[in-house]
Amino acid sequence: MTSSHKQKKQDLPPTAWAVLGLLSFPGARTGYELKKWADSSLRFFYWSPAISQIYAELRRLEQLGYAASERSGPEEARAKRRYAITPDGREALAGWAADTAEAGPPVLKHGLLLRIWLGHLSDPDRLRAMVAEHQERTRAELAAVREAMAHAAEVPEWAFPALALRWSERQHLAELELAEALLADLDALEERPGPDPGSHPGPEVEVPGQGGGDAPTPG
Repeated sequence: MTSSHKQKKQDLPPTAWAVLGLLSFPGARTGYELKKWADSSLRFFYWSPAISQIYAELRRLEQLGYAASERSGPEEARAKRRYAITPDGREALAGWAADTAEAGPPVLKHGLLLRIWLGHLSDPDRLRAMVAEHQERTRAELAAVREAMAHAAEVPEWAFPALALRWSERQHLAELELAEALLADLDALEERPGPDPGSHPGPEVEVPGQGGGDAPTPG
């Protein structure tokens, strides 16, 4: 790979590599088809870019020579542009995929836990309801993951995406276990003597671990 290609590689955001990764499997696809595949695969363990992001990255990848496109002919009632990875794109993607230094640590942004963290401003019953709603959503996502797994199992070229989906299945099952443990923790907290967990401590009340205004964790 030339030095100019290395520089281009470093400048690409993760979304570009994700789109190029979708193109690395056999066949040419439209931007709409790439979005559908991202929604039924990538989103279960990473995220799914918006359709506008996909088209923006496709244009960028074409300019770099990492992807090429062809417009459909008159045999199709509605003209479509399909994209495919180029040899240079496959080489660059293989280099990026092998670079573990760029993977970085996993990032967790758990909206439910942020609200649990602020539980002193909420009602205990409402917190339990939030956890129950989260469990319902997780079960629905788990069903979608398993549907995607069954679909991937039918295509030999999707063996590695199937492994990622299997990891996602385990992650959703673990999330359900964590939610059950969280419900037990909420019950134990309510049974513990002391201030009502749904009430906000006044200025005279010292919050455990926050003496003198320090954070509840050492630092």
